[in-house]
Amino acid sequence: MFSMNSTTPSSSMLNSARAITRTLQEAGHEALFAGGCVRDRLLGRPIKDIDIATSATPDAIEALFPDRTVAVGKSFGVILVLKDGFTFDVATFRTDGTYIDGRHPEAITFATAQEDASRRDFTINGLFEHPETGEILDYVGGRADLEARLIRTIGDPEKRFEEDHLRMLRALRFASVLGFQIDYATQSSIQNHADWIRSVSAERISKELLRMLSESPKPSVGLTLLLQTGLLEQILPEVVALKDVAQPPKYHPEGDVWTHTLLMVDTLAERKTETGIPFEQLMLGVLLHDIGKPPAFCIAPDPQTGEMRIRFPNHAPMGATMTQAVLERLKLPSACMEAVVNLVGEHMHFVDAKKMRVARLRRLLGNPYFASSLELMWLDIHHSNKDFSTWEFLSDQYQSYITEPILPEPLIRGRDLLARGFPAGPAMGPLLNDLYDAQLEGRLDEALAALDPSPAH
Repeated sequence: MFSMNSTTPSSSMLNSARAITRTLQEAGHEALFAGGCVRDRLLGRPIKDIDIATSATPDAIEALFPDRTVAVGKSFGVILVLKDGFTFDVATFRTDGTYIDGRHPEAITFATAQEDASRRDFTINGLFEHPETGEILDYVGGRADLEARLIRTIGDPEKRFEEDHLRMLRALRFASVLGFQIDYATQSSIQNHADWIRSVSAERISKELLRMLSESPKPSVGLTLLLQTGLLEQILPEVVALKDVAQPPKYHPEGDVWTHTLLMVDTLAERKTETGIPFEQLMLGVLLHDIGKPPAFCIAPDPQTGEMRIRFPNHAPMGATMTQAVLERLKLPSACMEAVVNLVGEHMHFVDAKKMRVARLRRLLGNPYFASSLELMWLDIHHSNKDFSTWEFLSDQYQSYITEPILPEPLIRGRDLLARGFPAGPAMGPLLNDLYDAQLEGRLDEALAALDPSPAH
């Protein structure tokens, strides 16, 4: 049985799901909980949603729940049933015909529960559970693989992946999120057919990738599997390029750029820091923050000592340009692109923070993504030379503006300059910018007194 407290939202969802299965059963149909909810219950993991599998046809489902269904996947035997504010996938037991596009079968046939289990992707997702008794129906060896902590396809791996190419990426996500191993034949098939992922839409790939990064206890596990199977080369070749890119030992004793990045994503996953942007965007920023290093790599004099060493000049702005291209390729939303590109492009601006004029420092602190950048900076330092002095300075400065805006509204605008006799024109923009700097530094009155519009008249 599902062990949930009756006062929790999960219990409410469970009661609603059971009400649906009872209605189906009372009408003479078999109705079972299916797939991920059964897997997660057996693993003791939180249950996010409950899918229902039934012998009832889509028409019968619609008839039993009038005005409470959405026929979003009726052609594939799936009806959405709405109850008590929850939405449940109610799917008819089926077998699939030939897959013609690497995602959808050209036809389906309604079938038994056992036949339905056999057409699913992985054994751990092919389990059914009786809603009332908690009895597990296992036709595919899923319970044994759960106990062995193994990701294995149901039947021939090549056939399963040929049906839906995204299943290759899903296998790696499950392994990373659950901390499971991947069955040898399953992983070998992924390696042999990694290029199939190219036919999958960018939106589906992005969804799986972001879930892997944001839900894994150690995202490095998924990233390493992506690298080993060849999927990373197909999806993010810019990240593959981080491998074996050496860094100066004085500043990066942890190793190459790939190792540095893996350490950072794992520590971020442990910290689960809230910074004002979605966690998956912060994780993307950390993953991509150094992708400009491979093309920027050179051996050049150290600016301080003059000694020849590994350097990466301008790798942050180069990385920002590359990140923009990566995220456009993955078709991520513009808000996500803006946040991640900002994190990558700005992550080296903090180096000289202690030497900055007050105005420039306040502009840096006033960046809408500064809290996220501060977290990225902490991770970067933690997995490099561990000199937190600049980070502590910036953190203290940021906290000092808790009671006042870091970037207040400008006190002088264009209309004020026009009233003082300054003509409109391109020179007004830089002048307003200088006056705002003066305002940020507390010397606006002095700057205004020094203004002389007479040359323009």
